[in-house]
Amino acid sequence: MDFSHDTRTTELLGRLGSFMDESVYPAEPVLAEQLADPAREPWSVPPVVGELRAAAKARGLWNLFFPGELGAGLTNLQYAPLAELTGRSILLAPPALNCAAPDTGNMELLAQFGSPDQRERWLRPLLDGGIRSAFAMTEPEVASSDATNITTRIERDGDEYVVNGRKWYITGAMNPDCKVFIVMGKTDPAAEPHRQQSMVLVPRDTPGVRVLRGMRVFGYPDDDHGGHAEILFEDVRVPAANLIGEEGGGFAIAQARLGPGRIHHCMRALGIAERALELTCRRVNSRVAFGRPLADQGVVQDWIAEARVRIEQARLLVLKTAWLMDTVGNRGAHTEIQAIKIAVPSTVEWILDKAVQAHGAAGVSQDTPLAQLWAGNRTLRLADGPDEVHKRSLARRELRKYR
Repeated sequence: MDFSHDTRTTELLGRLGSFMDESVYPAEPVLAEQLADPAREPWSVPPVVGELRAAAKARGLWNLFFPGELGAGLTNLQYAPLAELTGRSILLAPPALNCAAPDTGNMELLAQFGSPDQRERWLRPLLDGGIRSAFAMTEPEVASSDATNITTRIERDGDEYVVNGRKWYITGAMNPDCKVFIVMGKTDPAAEPHRQQSMVLVPRDTPGVRVLRGMRVFGYPDDDHGGHAEILFEDVRVPAANLIGEEGGGFAIAQARLGPGRIHHCMRALGIAERALELTCRRVNSRVAFGRPLADQGVVQDWIAEARVRIEQARLLVLKTAWLMDTVGNRGAHTEIQAIKIAVPSTVEWILDKAVQAHGAAGVSQDTPLAQLWAGNRTLRLADGPDEVHKRSLARRELRKYR
């Protein structure tokens, strides 16, 4: 395994680093002001994001995650350090580059499983950044960590499918630019558990679609990127051609979508950790308590050393996972994908916790990004499968070796 940066990655890192320094970091206070503007349309994308998107396109920093000629054509290993760099400004850089969830996963899903008509109607506008999308799987009434529990029904009626159900924490769905939902539901409850589910494309303006409310995350509205919606589907009719793949293929499609999504989250989370460690070091070097800088305190030095060790360990595991996905495919990297999903969010949570502690009251205030970063990162231990589900799967795979 060779994790050194090739020429293309090095060139893109330089270009992206300049963009972050010259455009993204200076835009962070502008974003805060625009989000707080009482005249702003609720859930709308702040203007500064659109300005950054135009600048990123002009610099050739667009769709870096996407394989093939429609994107940058990078491998997972090439994309990893770029995604990490965007994680340092998680609210601005990923959407500026059109590399933000859930659109990234939805674009990959459509590219892999969508029909030619579906790709033309929805994938191309998503790649161009003209629309946004959402992935509607999680439900409030069941333990959605087990996708076979899903109760939303997708029933065939002639040349249409009829969708009935309720979803929540559907990321990005409050955004007025979100024009389509990929909805997972059951087409055949009598089939074997992993063949009951299917996916259909539901345009937002379809009669019967009701976006009920925006969900909060630890009290944050998360309205910078389109929030998390609760959505009711009541007798929603869509053409049969809106089925993605085949009936009964929804569970397999979901697994194919979530693998790359998990590693992208972990790549970006490493950037969050680096930003938190940087903020911690700057803080403890500048604050004096009991007659000397906080940086001279042994406990603080222990936090910083431990943070560096944990970041390096997590990064190596992420890079190994990316390398395996490139060389043996997502199925061959299944163990490592689950391992990083367990290890990275909890590692970053620990580092953020120590950063908050080092900042004292400022760490829980709106004057640093730490509180919001902690809240957002904590959700990663639930999103795309909670820790416990991944640990259960990993343990069962290990035990099978010795039976």
